[in-house]
Amino acid sequence: MNDRLDRALGAFYGLALGDALGMPTQVMSREDVVRVYGTVTGFEPARPDNPVSAGMPAGSVTDDTEQAVIVGRLLDEGGGRIDPLRLAHELLDWEKEMKAKGSFDLLGPSTKAALDAVARGVPPREAGRHGTTNGAAMRVTPVGIASAATSPDEFLDRVVESCQVTHDTTIGIAGAAAVAAAVSTGVDGGSLAEAVAAAVTAARAGARRGHWIAGADIASRIVWAGDLVRDLPEADALDRICALVGTSVASQESVPAAFAVLAVADGDPWRAALLAANLGGDSDTIGAIAGAVAGSVTGLSALPADAVTTLRTVNSLDLHPLTTRLLALR
Repeated sequence: MNDRLDRALGAFYGLALGDALGMPTQVMSREDVVRVYGTVTGFEPARPDNPVSAGMPAGSVTDDTEQAVIVGRLLDEGGGRIDPLRLAHELLDWEKEMKAKGSFDLLGPSTKAALDAVARGVPPREAGRHGTTNGAAMRVTPVGIASAATSPDEFLDRVVESCQVTHDTTIGIAGAAAVAAAVSTGVDGGSLAEAVAAAVTAARAGARRGHWIAGADIASRIVWAGDLVRDLPEADALDRICALVGTSVASQESVPAAFAVLAVADGDPWRAALLAANLGGDSDTIGAIAGAVAGSVTGLSALPADAVTTLRTVNSLDLHPLTTRLLALR
């Protein structure tokens, strides 16, 4: 396996890793995570009282991974481009399948509202004009694998295509651009510091695209969140992330929170994913973003082999063929 493929696989499996570790603690408060689990140290099944993930076995991925796979497949089939209307229909079909299975892990608020609008006949360019949550950021990793961030304008065009139908806003695009650029930089051999710097630059550029929405600047909050946790013990850092950065589905909270987790873990994908799981809130998405970025820097070879085996087995998840095809588009 060459280094670039190792890093691309690290990004995709790192996303799945953070997603699965955060699955049982999503929508829990940090205090409840500590009360119930003490410290999450590995895959856990969801508790039966979790309103989103109840009934999911240990190691299960959620919508973060499944929607990222949809984006990856559409990129592959579209030669590196995504048709926003087709993405809308694919996501609607995915939710129907989830409902048929009895799953409570369905579309997020921005995505659901936008896709309902598409179903009513609203054009894709208008459907996503209010989307500010992290749905675009959580599924954008395949764009970072398939596209090089070294051509910023063209790269941002690809990010926007993955956002437009659900998150065509300054905030939604900025969050997705940050994640995609960090992953792309890692896949190209960049360090964690270089990946974070690319994320900040891309978030600033992304904030100039889409419909303007009032809200804090994601690029600035990524820098600020990293400074907040510098040199703190892990438990104190997690408490500070929850208290000041926030762990909700809002892009201005969860995306900077993921980069703060990366700073605390010093880019180690397993550690970053575990830290995210211990946050609670939107822990699966924070973990998915942190795991994807860290995995792109360290490669699949740095992920625990037994954890990757669990992901593959529990979810019947083989990301190798799709990742190889995405790299071929680069």
